[in-house]
Amino acid sequence: MEKQLHSSQFIKEHSFPFWIRRFFHDHEHVPLLHGHDFVELVYVVRGEAQHVFEGHYYDIRSGDVFIINPGEVHTYSINPGKEIEIINCLFMPDLIQGNWLLDLGISQSMDYFYVHPFLDKRERFHRCLNLNGQDATRSLFLLETIIHEFDNRQPGFETLIRLQMVELLILLSRAYRQAEGQNGRESVRNSAKQLLVRRICGYLERYYDKKVSIPVLCELFNISSRQLNRIFKESLGMTVVDMIHRIRIERAKHLLLETDEKVITIAGRVGYEDPAFFSRLFHREVGCSPGKYRESS
Repeated sequence: MEKQLHSSQFIKEHSFPFWIRRFFHDHEHVPLLHGHDFVELVYVVRGEAQHVFEGHYYDIRSGDVFIINPGEVHTYSINPGKEIEIINCLFMPDLIQGNWLLDLGISQSMDYFYVHPFLDKRERFHRCLNLNGQDATRSLFLLETIIHEFDNRQPGFETLIRLQMVELLILLSRAYRQAEGQNGRESVRNSAKQLLVRRICGYLERYYDKKVSIPVLCELFNISSRQLNRIFKESLGMTVVDMIHRIRIERAKHLLLETDEKVITIAGRVGYEDPAFFSRLFHREVGCSPGKYRESS
């Protein structure tokens, strides 16, 4: 039975949804199998172990970096006599807001944040990003700088950490794209159009509970509304609004099964201000009401 961790256990300031620590784990001291409602970025500083993710085991080693999405279940398995040192970086998606990326002109430079974490799970961890050389040195330096800022909390530390996290995710995205090219994965599937669709879907997965409008997406990803809906129709057979509803309903199904929260609360948590509209949409998509879905499952 997995343990469910809540952001409030780590993140104490609503205005700055972030937490970071360095951990050492050995065979006798590993975290329980757990899920959580925040994003977790893990960097393996040294050692080796197995990452237990959604029931599968994946070897991890020094230089590996991966992201665990909200709702995903994981832990580690470490052989006797072995140990692993990791940096755990926990944050809510709205730590890095779209308008920030837009102002900085980097909305399409975040593939490791918006694309890789939403790949097929086995594909994603069989192709875990491993850093070495200058990439590893620079990424570790950034993470250690963030830890220093977080621990000392000097004036302006929140802004510096946000900027450093954006820098880190851009560096990881560069390494990710380079690794993709070396793996010979630059196929039609990863053409510019398909990659753009993946980026936008990743953005929607991160901010499903916010008010996401077509004009904001168009400005963020430098595309017209007509082009946006056309490429979604061609690639996925649905509109952007359909995709938003699908993501929200899937998240609502998870919350209905994993929590005891009322339907009206869950509606708000997945981005619907009108519980009646949420219930009608849920029935249309799933075939029963949210209450019936909870009971039958």
